[in-house]
Amino acid sequence: MDKFQQLLLDSGLANLEFGQFVMMVIGLVLIFLAINKQFEPLLLLPIGFGTLLVNIPGAGMGDPGGLLYYISTVGITSGVFPLLIFMGVGAMTDFGPLLANPKTLFLGAAAQFGIFGTVIGAMWMTSMGWVNFSLQDAAAIGIIGGADGPTSIFVASKLAPELLGAIAVAAYSYMALVPLIQPPIMKLLTTEKERKITMTQLRVVSKREKIVFPLMVLFLVAMFLPSAAPLLGMFCFGNLMKESGVVDRLSDTAQNALMNTVTIMLGLGVGSKMSAHYFLNVETLGILSLGLVAFCVGTATGVLMAKLMNVFIKIPINPLIGSAGVSAVPMAARVSNKVGLQANNQNFLLMHAMGPNVAGVVGSAVAAGVMLSYFG
Repeated sequence: MDKFQQLLLDSGLANLEFGQFVMMVIGLVLIFLAINKQFEPLLLLPIGFGTLLVNIPGAGMGDPGGLLYYISTVGITSGVFPLLIFMGVGAMTDFGPLLANPKTLFLGAAAQFGIFGTVIGAMWMTSMGWVNFSLQDAAAIGIIGGADGPTSIFVASKLAPELLGAIAVAAYSYMALVPLIQPPIMKLLTTEKERKITMTQLRVVSKREKIVFPLMVLFLVAMFLPSAAPLLGMFCFGNLMKESGVVDRLSDTAQNALMNTVTIMLGLGVGSKMSAHYFLNVETLGILSLGLVAFCVGTATGVLMAKLMNVFIKIPINPLIGSAGVSAVPMAARVSNKVGLQANNQNFLLMHAMGPNVAGVVGSAVAAGVMLSYFG
């Protein structure tokens, strides 16, 4: 009987704390959203399951010696997993729309305003005494505004590892909610006439241009901002493998097998940071709030930049593609196309929106480099 009592006392149920129970419920909610609502299922499913595992009392999955601890240390703390994800994204990216209409680079740049505005907002909340964010914390939170999960994780792992779980969940949640968050902002800031603007077909971009461009971007950015080289370098390397046409096997591996493997490990590693000790606090609510504001501001500034550009250029740009300046690829571009079709059923904006969408990926990497250079 004593042994049976000891077994009960050592069970997870006997040692379950309220905070751990809450986090397990949050993990189940993430799994539900991934399966039932299909919100970023490739990431939310492993993150949710990792959250369940790390909060099981006595299992020690996230403690030194546990599987999730090693996954997190090797892949996330080191920054390896986000960089490999960026390589895979680069291998799946087409710079053609951006090269065909270089003006859209400004839309991607404008959408990054949400990142820097959120840093100011985080420090303001700290000055009001609502939260206690350091400059490093504020910089890591601000990257959520770029709607780029791997970049958010990479910067958080360097500047604010204790906030990584909340930042990652916020970044991927808002990426998944792009179809719900962006359309009201886009319609609020544009007129019916502006949404009906039809854009001409893009020119054909040569293979030589597509090969030279990633090398040129890497050289120009890395020489001036070396801290952006890891993210941008892996992104450009993946893209060069795709566009060169001589390493199809490597490009295919980066796009599929390696990308899928790293995604699983990344999700579980992020889930390991979702323990009750790190997640259940006032700062987490602040991160979720600031992340939403950052994403909304980034969407708005992209649209407003397109409207401003139309004042100075002869051939107008449909302002809806400005919202694709956030780097949620390709979902933000699809939303721009969908809202455009609602205003004009002959207005196909998808390829035009891919220009600022790709520019947003580059912009978020540059913004991350600035944050790491100033606050790292």
